[in-house]
Amino acid sequence: MTNIPETGRTPRVQIRLVVIQILVLSLLGTLGGRLWYLQIREGSAYAKEASGNHVQQVVQPAVRGSILDARGVALADNETRLVVSASRTDLMKMKDDGKAVLTKLAGVLGMKPQEVMDKVRLCDAKTPQPCWNGSPYQPIPITDEATAKQALQIRERAEDFPGITAEPEAVRRYAAPGDANTAQVLGYLSPVTDEEITKAQDTDSPYLRSDQVGRSGLERQYDKQLRGKAGVTRYEVDNLGRVIGKAESDKAQAGSNLVTSIDARVQRVAEYELDAAMKVARKQFDKITGENYKADSGAVVVMEAKTGRVVAMASAPTYDPNVWVGGISAKDYRALTGKNSDYPLLNRATQGQSAPGSTFKVVSTAAAVEAGYDFDGDYPCTSSYSVGGQVFKNFEGENFGNITLGRALEVSCDTVFYGLADREWKRDGGINPKKGQPKDYFYKAAHQFGLGKKTGIDLPNEVTGRVPDREWKRKYWEANKAAWCKTGKKDGSYVQKIAYENCLEGNKMREGDSINYSIGQGDTLLTPVQEAVIYGALANGGTMYTPTIGKAIVSADGKEVTEIKPKPSGRLPVNRATLAKMDEALAGVATRGTAAWKFQGWPQDKIPLHAKTGTAEVYGKQTTSWLATYSKDYTVIMTISQAGTGSGASGEAVRKIYNSLYGVDAEGKIDKRKALLPTPQKSLPKVQRDGTIKAPKVQKYDPEADEANQETPQGGASETPVATTPSPTAGNRQTRRRPGRRGARGRTA
Repeated sequence: MTNIPETGRTPRVQIRLVVIQILVLSLLGTLGGRLWYLQIREGSAYAKEASGNHVQQVVQPAVRGSILDARGVALADNETRLVVSASRTDLMKMKDDGKAVLTKLAGVLGMKPQEVMDKVRLCDAKTPQPCWNGSPYQPIPITDEATAKQALQIRERAEDFPGITAEPEAVRRYAAPGDANTAQVLGYLSPVTDEEITKAQDTDSPYLRSDQVGRSGLERQYDKQLRGKAGVTRYEVDNLGRVIGKAESDKAQAGSNLVTSIDARVQRVAEYELDAAMKVARKQFDKITGENYKADSGAVVVMEAKTGRVVAMASAPTYDPNVWVGGISAKDYRALTGKNSDYPLLNRATQGQSAPGSTFKVVSTAAAVEAGYDFDGDYPCTSSYSVGGQVFKNFEGENFGNITLGRALEVSCDTVFYGLADREWKRDGGINPKKGQPKDYFYKAAHQFGLGKKTGIDLPNEVTGRVPDREWKRKYWEANKAAWCKTGKKDGSYVQKIAYENCLEGNKMREGDSINYSIGQGDTLLTPVQEAVIYGALANGGTMYTPTIGKAIVSADGKEVTEIKPKPSGRLPVNRATLAKMDEALAGVATRGTAAWKFQGWPQDKIPLHAKTGTAEVYGKQTTSWLATYSKDYTVIMTISQAGTGSGASGEAVRKIYNSLYGVDAEGKIDKRKALLPTPQKSLPKVQRDGTIKAPKVQKYDPEADEANQETPQGGASETPVATTPSPTAGNRQTRRRPGRRGARGRTA
């Protein structure tokens, strides 16, 4: 007999079979579980993703809303251009991926074949510009500057250019009516980035890859309202990318229009006169530096005194915002951002900050009255003021004897304010005051005037300026102590001596700091728009307004109008009696004070003007010119870096701006027919039933011509419609003089 089972299998073989069966069953169970998880548990999610792989979007960009001036004149709108585009989907179906067609197209457009091919390649981490970062299923623009002849050639020979289209499209245009550039106020556009798309995808205004986004100015501030909503058509495609059907489509919704408080005519005058003043300054000899003034940058703000609405805002140097349309060239980009460009993209009205010089004395006057000094008291206006071994001189050594605070404003007497600030510094305990003792009237007044913080103007990247009070000095000292102590020398150069002193006691309020501060020198920094708010409040009786440029949002069809109303931001810390006396003194500046020689013959009895001059010293540079003025309707602020005195460099330009506003000629006679804006524009431009806005033409400003400020009457043949949809477009880099025992003399008249 044998012990082998009837199956013929040994026990060892049977065990192996059982193990194999268990393994097979385990694998089948795992596979089944995975299939259940994918098909049942996560089936709907994967089905959604799979369907997405076969649905592609083609975007129809929304027409961007126009930016209009207060009368409806287009500052930024859209124009119809012939755009030649290529369908990447059609090109990829060709054996050579469309190279032959693109080469032929390059010949028609006068471009290099490689240049055209680069434009249709898709962007990724390794692909440099130019490339396409939008959907590969929508037409890719090759050029937006095609001529009618080129477009006709492409369309008539369609069989030679498969996948190529030549169609009229809306392209952004910065119109510059009457040569009013308005570049820094308007801003510019550029394509949206992947990061921006990701951040905005869960908001109520997501970006599409084809979107153009505002990068500065009003284009950025009101981007959401101007952008509108793009139309999207969804196509079903197979796994090879071929279109097999149309799923659905959403129509594009045009963006709203922005009506601003800017008046293109006044804007052009402001730009012209700022540029002219800078050119004149460059011809003047600076006795201090031994060379002509550089007049390298400047700004002017014209603001409604009773509302805070900006009528004109110019900044120099400037640029043409149209260079950004269709993509900026490397050459133009270097010209705007390079080291030798002087940064024309910077809006020096809101982002340029410098020592304000004597225009700051209105703050110091208010502080002195609050501290208990009589406005009509007698204060010595000597030729100099001595502190220890340091002498602070009055402008050109002038001496007016004992005068009131009002007269001190008129003649811009530095030594009066030196004495008041020094006396308050001593009353506050000097360099080592007891805890809680300093009242700091002069510094608190600046904060109450709204300084040291943003005004809140509806433009991006506004800077705060600076009030160098005790808290600021402590923080600044903590941040810079190491560098000062490393470079400072007791017996070194001027800069090394200042660094040495700052190392030892830069965290303390020194006597020289307070003296310099009282006349707007030292570490004090202001922007032109901050001064406009202050002097506007002086003009209207004490109310400070948040400055605004946007006046209303108007829907593309004109049916919805949302007005942007003026907003008060506070009150000046000055009572009515003192305000009246300051107002009288500032009128005296224009009639018998430091600005009188520039306003001779002005009809002061009919249109009273008020002014304050400022000539701010900047260590290592020529003096900065400031002129702050106001009438009952407007405040006009002008500043020019490295240009000389306040009235000398800016006086004539500011006078001509007022001439244009009120129609005043060189002899002081008023001609209302030539007045551009004798009273602020209150009403909004009229929207027609079809959504268009009729606006008068803007003539170029010619200060030498008799008809310089003539306006073709509204309602005549000059009226042209502005369509809401197209037809089938670093702070002012001043090097500050450090305050202290060796602070420079106060040339701030």
